[in-house]
Amino acid sequence: MLCHLASAGRSSAKLVAPLGCLVSRQKHTLPDLPYDYGALEPHINAEIMQLHHSKHHATYVNNLNVAEEKYKEALAKGDVTAQVSLQPAIKFNGGGHINHTIFWTNLSPNGGGEPKGELMEAIKRDFGSFANFKEKLTAVSVGVQGSGWGWLGYNKEQGRLQIAACANQDPLQGTTGLIPLLGIDVWEHAYYLQYKNVRPDYLKAIWNVINWENVSSRYASCKK
Repeated sequence: MLCHLASAGRSSAKLVAPLGCLVSRQKHTLPDLPYDYGALEPHINAEIMQLHHSKHHATYVNNLNVAEEKYKEALAKGDVTAQVSLQPAIKFNGGGHINHTIFWTNLSPNGGGEPKGELMEAIKRDFGSFANFKEKLTAVSVGVQGSGWGWLGYNKEQGRLQIAACANQDPLQGTTGLIPLLGIDVWEHAYYLQYKNVRPDYLKAIWNVINWENVSSRYASCKK
């Protein structure tokens, strides 16, 4: 995760790999939304989207950059204790950045309905029907204790789809090995202003804006 934005053209064989990645890395930035803040209404209102994107996600990005900079300094000094102490912050803020970057693309004002093609066939194969899949992912997401995410992921070793829940901002692939296809944010900041504490109502609404083209594209890519 520390090296995923490093510039390939600036790498050097003379640099030790971890330090080289950190020295040449670019700072993480907040991605633009592919739609307006109000585009997902009435299912997710503009105020939630603006706060969620410009405040919450931006905070993860800023804190990740700070933590990585401190980690780079600790690595240069050979301070293993500092490196270990910074790992929770990198996991939390890095996961928040990864998860939300996926989440925004998983949503669309033209979303909803059901997927088509290979993704739909895989859902029927692994869950019996789209209705069963939708029910299971909703139940897993409702059942997250406190804050976290419900996910549809791809198990590359087994060649099948799986549903999983992750606590807090734990990234799906980094903690379970599953490749993320569809993430549903069930932190209260994702819905409280509109749905209060009734998470099931938010989860019922979000299916109306799921971008199945994006999920299908992710599925096709991870099968290559």
